[in-house]
Formats: sequence, C-alpha cells, structure tokens
Amino acid sequence: MGTDSGKRRGRRYGDDVLAGDWRRPRKGAVPEVPVEHGLVVESADEGFCGAVVAWDKATVTLEDRAGRRRVFDLAPAAFLVDGRPVTVVRPAAAAPSGPLRSASGSVAVRGARARVAREGRIYVEGAHDAELVEKIWGHDLRVEGVAVEFLEGVDHLPEIVAAFAPGPERRLGVLVDHLVPGSKESRIAEQVSSPYVLVAGHPFIDIWQAVKPAVLGFAAWPAVPRGTPWKEGVLAALGRREEPGEAWRGILGRVRTFADLEPELLGRVEELIDFVTAPYVVRD
Repeated sequence: MGTDSGKRRGRRYGDDVLAGDWRRPRKGAVPEVPVEHGLVVESADEGFCGAVVAWDKATVTLEDRAGRRRVFDLAPAAFLVDGRPVTVVRPAAAAPSGPLRSASGSVAVRGARARVAREGRIYVEGAHDAELVEKIWGHDLRVEGVAVEFLEGVDHLPEIVAAFAPGPERRLGVLVDHLVPGSKESRIAEQVSSPYVLVAGHPFIDIWQAVKPAVLGFAAWPAVPRGTPWKEGVLAALGRREEPGEAWRGILGRVRTFADLEPELLGRVEELIDFVTAPYVVRD
C-alpha cells in the first residue's frame, strides 16, 4: 500500500516536494499567487488540500472534497500548488476607471469621515443581519451618520420602540425577517403605529437566505422541515458539519457587493436608510 501511494503522489506532484530547504526560501524565490475562489492549494505544513472558498486580510479558508473547511494564515510559502511552494496573496485592487462605488452600488465619498451619529437608528434582528448590512451599506451608513443595532429577535418590538421614544428628528427603522402575511413577525409589526417608525421586512426565514445561493455554489437554499432549527437544518441538508457561526463566516466571506444579495433585501434596506435620513420639515 505504501509503495502504491507513493507512486500516486509522484504522478500528481512530480519531484519530491520536501527536497531542499524550501521552508526557508531565498527572497524572491517563491512565486506569489493571487487568491481567487476555486483556487486549489495544499497547506505546506499540514497537508490539507482544498479549494479557496473565502479569505480576508490575514487568512484563507479552504474546503476539501469531503466538504471539510480549514482556515489558514496567509504566510509566506505556506502553500503548495502542483507540489511547489507558493505565497498566496490577496488580489491587487484594480485601479478605478470611473466613479468609485461602494459595495451597495452608491457613489463612494473619497476620504469621507464618519458623520456624527444621528439620533435615528436602524434596528435589525440579529448579529448576522447587522454584519451583512455593515458589509454592504457600511460606507453609506457612516456617511449619513446612521448606527445599526441588533435586537436578538422582535418578540418585544412594541416595548423596544416605546423605549426608543421616536419623534420627528429621532426616527427608527426596523428590518424584520420573514415579514409575510400571517407570520408571527407580521402580527408583531402591526402593533407598531408611530409615524416616526418604519418596519420593513424581507420574506426570508433567516438573513442567510438573502444571499443568492449561486454565490455559494448551489442552486437553491434547501427546504427545512417544520420544527427543525433552520440554520442547523440547512447545514445538515447541505452536508456541512460546521457550527452555524463558522458557516456564516464562510457565507459572509463570499458576499462582495449588492449584486450577491436578493433584491427583496436590497429594497428594504435602502428604504430604511432613506426613512431615517429624511430631512425634518417644519410645517406651518
């Protein structure tokens, strides 16, 4: 078995990858490879081989054929491609050829500092909602001085709204999951009647569904039987073994711009931003 395995490895990688002192390469001797989705690399230290599914400033996430994921540091000569050491680096940003756009598609304000926060707020249901809104609309919100906070659910929304004390110059926008006729969320939302509060919602059971499935490599979000926790049910149906928090980091890492999200979410968030930033008009 050992001999046959060695032959197979030789056919795949060619020369012995451990030959020579490649772990201490001379300066400039190891080529740099820009990271991209689907790039297949192997960890030089641990032998974990997989395709790139996400990355950030300092790490890259690999997924092997069995669906297992590992996170590795973007260190010099940390990976192998075709058996040879490489340094995986973040891709260089393309020089803008026109107006700089934010992730939401709006014209970015170059060098803009965050505006002093308005009294108005946007509330979302949970941490994942807040992170997605920040990733796509963060620039816009900082320019407008709008803070986003999460509620950990909407069961007590009427009491939360009353405690916020909305008014003409203190508007509140609320983004609600699964706001469809007959849902628990819609019944709760109907209890909020202040003209200075806008409750807007999308039809998805969870904010995860607002990410287009094609961005994540599958055709459609799986159906989850009633009574099964939705996130756990989705991961089980997709054959994923990671915890929801880890899975969400991978999902969020695949989202780059508004084009990766469903329009049902895009319209509602834009509507909420417009509502809380509308100028207060004094009428005679």
